[in-house]
Amino acid sequence: MKGFKYFLYQLRQNPLSIAGLSILLIFLAIAIFAPVIAPAPEGHRNTDQIPRDGYSPTPQPPSEEHIFGTTQGQYDIFYGVIWGTRSAFKVGLIVIGSVLLIGIALGSIAGYFGGLIDETIMRITDIFLAFPPLILAMAITVALGRSLNSVIVALIIVSWPSYTRLVRGDILAVREEDYVEATRGIGSSHLRIITRHILPNSIYPTLIMASLDIGAVVLAAAALSFLGLGAPEGYPDWGQMVGFARNWIIGPSGNPFAYWYAVTIPGLFILFFVLGWNLLGDAFRDILDPRLGKS
Repeated sequence: MKGFKYFLYQLRQNPLSIAGLSILLIFLAIAIFAPVIAPAPEGHRNTDQIPRDGYSPTPQPPSEEHIFGTTQGQYDIFYGVIWGTRSAFKVGLIVIGSVLLIGIALGSIAGYFGGLIDETIMRITDIFLAFPPLILAMAITVALGRSLNSVIVALIIVSWPSYTRLVRGDILAVREEDYVEATRGIGSSHLRIITRHILPNSIYPTLIMASLDIGAVVLAAAALSFLGLGAPEGYPDWGQMVGFARNWIIGPSGNPFAYWYAVTIPGLFILFFVLGWNLLGDAFRDILDPRLGKS
């Protein structure tokens, strides 16, 4: 408890953490109150589908009816970016939560037991690491079919090897410490040794990596949606919103500001969401491992 109170104290003293946490709290409020901030139009029952006002391919500028304007296909930008906040939290937290569980489990087994078990897990890990992550994620998404769930599964599959390797390396560094040997000597089970003595002293680099990777995961998901491999058309997703604007980045007569709203508004939501997680992750790094913060 004292360690947790010290962590909270350090978090409050770190300007980066205050800035990142403030940004994320704003996005969290947007996600929670999305039905109030951007209510679905009357008769529009499916909140997972952005309302559209026609089928014209030309984006329309902000107006009283559509305060952020509409994008290609006349999808309402305001509704898309507000409800897209829920999609961003869903992807980031589910992917990182899943790879943490997988990485901690496999990395702990490999690092603690060693031998053939370690070799088997590490060689499987090396096979996955041999593929470029984004290309492998694209192939998996295509194979599974276009949906947000496919994106989540694909990102989990390409992300777990790095966490497994990191956890394994940290456990190798502490498994021969005197306190671990003493615990073995009194007959403690392997599970108790790992969960009560080894992981609490080796998990911090993994937690730092996870906090920094949430933003990267959201960017990867946005990239897949931008390429047309993510959520189905019309789903509130920031990457897809930017994808709708790809043909309108340069407007008529080469004017880059003609349809600025179609590109800029979804892009700013992605920018600040990722920035919030990166600032908070940097703060975690400085607090949990001051040596990294000084490098």
